[in-house]
Amino acid sequence: MMQEEVNEATSVLSVYGHTIKVTEALQDGDPLTFIIVSQKLSGTGEYHVDRTYDDFEWLQQHLYAQEDVPGIQGVIFPPLPVRPQANASAKVMKQLGFLGLGEWQPYCKALETFLRQVAAHCILSKNKAMEVFLTSIDPPGRQKVKRNIFNRLSQAVEELRKEGHKDVDEFFQTERDHNLVLTGHARTAVEKFLDVALTEQKIAVACGHFAAALQICVENGDDPEKRAFSRVCAKLSEVFDSIKKNMMSVAVNDMNTLGLGLDLDWRYQEAEREMLFRRTCKLVELENARKNVERAKPAKKSAMEEVKKAAEGEFEQICKVAKQEIVKLNQERVGMVQKSLTQWCEQQLQTAREGADIFNQHLQAFKAMA
Repeated sequence: MMQEEVNEATSVLSVYGHTIKVTEALQDGDPLTFIIVSQKLSGTGEYHVDRTYDDFEWLQQHLYAQEDVPGIQGVIFPPLPVRPQANASAKVMKQLGFLGLGEWQPYCKALETFLRQVAAHCILSKNKAMEVFLTSIDPPGRQKVKRNIFNRLSQAVEELRKEGHKDVDEFFQTERDHNLVLTGHARTAVEKFLDVALTEQKIAVACGHFAAALQICVENGDDPEKRAFSRVCAKLSEVFDSIKKNMMSVAVNDMNTLGLGLDLDWRYQEAEREMLFRRTCKLVELENARKNVERAKPAKKSAMEEVKKAAEGEFEQICKVAKQEIVKLNQERVGMVQKSLTQWCEQQLQTAREGADIFNQHLQAFKAMA
């Protein structure tokens, strides 16, 4: 059952991670329901489950809550998209980016990417919550997951005090500096490209309105001049309707390819920033533990030494995992952006060819009218 305790289990997934698909979003009542399909390792078929966004948050919290896993705070957690909202405000749109345009196909794709990345992760995929999420017919339990090391409120309070703490490791200090710059650039890229897609949508809508307006000018009658004018208006209406469809296809291509790629890159930079901050907090704890040993009275020195030793071991494990995660992310993010760029070019080239054929047909029709 989904309500069982899952935090400490270390099961291996019984599905092929690369086959996980979020096939559709269904509006059944207030919450959206997402259909998730994955292929069984046994080769005997597929799992089909339906999940709400609350279920995705349940999974994420169980991944966060693995405090007994060595080095877990060094993991760059795959970013879960922000909760979907219909008719989002400007503020929410800024958080959702391309996922806030009201199109569920890119949102399902983003959720699918999240699940595949968790399934491919050598640490996170071992959490039984992932197996249960993908295979159980019953929805996850709605019990509250205990507050843990990744609580965002506590992070916000600590951030002002520890964000600028100088690192003792040049590798991590350099990575923190680079991440700060890249996160800003990545967010700007998403916002600018989102403006492009929104403008394309507006152009498509305007062309649709003009096409409809031209149809109003079409009249039936015996007057040759009116008939000729009506024919021109009808043909122009078809042209602008074609422009509308073409421009909407361009906007959809932007959203589903490069838009999603840039959005994912930005969210991963944010995820890395959160990991680096957690490590910095542990660094501060370790430095405080060392100071406490130096200041401790003889009666308490032994206990303080034990605390320091435990902090050193934990910090060393976090650094080890964090370095592996950073190297892996820096390698994979190039491939992710390159893939989205390639898909974008291919889709836009196909749309341009289709548009050229249609507009050529309209041109020939106009020539025939002369």
